[in-house]
Amino acid sequence: MEKNRRSFLKFAGVSVLGLGSLSLLDGLASEDAIASSGQASADATYKKTANALTAKRWGMVIDTRKLNGRICRKIEKVCHQTHNVPHHEEKKHEIKWIWETHYKHVFPEKQDEFLVDRLKELPIPVLCNHCENPPCVQVCPTQATFQRADGIVLMDFHRCIGCRFCMAACPYGSRSFNFRDPRADNAIKNENKEFPTRMKGVVEKCNFCAERLAVGKQPACVEVSKGALVFGDLSDPNSGVRKLLKENYAIRRKQNLGTNPSVYYLV
Repeated sequence: MEKNRRSFLKFAGVSVLGLGSLSLLDGLASEDAIASSGQASADATYKKTANALTAKRWGMVIDTRKLNGRICRKIEKVCHQTHNVPHHEEKKHEIKWIWETHYKHVFPEKQDEFLVDRLKELPIPVLCNHCENPPCVQVCPTQATFQRADGIVLMDFHRCIGCRFCMAACPYGSRSFNFRDPRADNAIKNENKEFPTRMKGVVEKCNFCAERLAVGKQPACVEVSKGALVFGDLSDPNSGVRKLLKENYAIRRKQNLGTNPSVYYLV
């Protein structure tokens, strides 16, 4: 695997200097190239059971009026524990699936001189937006990043070659790169045996708890959010998320980019 990754990165270095065509990426993403890796796909991790929760397009509504620092920390903790997200002391090696930040960082284009004080200091959770038009999927040369029919954008860790094209394409900073082995240095506490650990040199991010949906459970962050996070089918007018969006004013991150995020914030 390491040899294949090094070979690709040498080859990709040329593209960084002046790739003028997508034909090269098309070739790298061919079915033969993927099959030659001999790695298992992500299907096994997210294999659906008879109790699976399904939707035409999954989405999340975050009610900022119900948020506080304690809830945000609880959300982050359960997400990272559930998915074996490593904790590294050095900031440059930090891995994040969901984390809290401030309004000015989440919505810089919506800043206002007279913004209400509540929003100025309010901790707001951010995560992968599982966009309807995800640029990360378009640039991935091996289809390690892919989009399911229900809108969830997933990672196949076995196919990831560490090129980080997806990180460059994501306008939300929602992806992290494993510069270090996440299984080393005791970086994973209380490992969850039901979810795979990763390896050095791959990208990872929020997966909308697809492995939990597959067995009939809501995302872990939603369960501990005290109603601040609501998850459901954006295509169903009778779903909880659609009812919230109908009755409240909601905003999304960087809507002008045309990615059509599936995460909404009630303010």
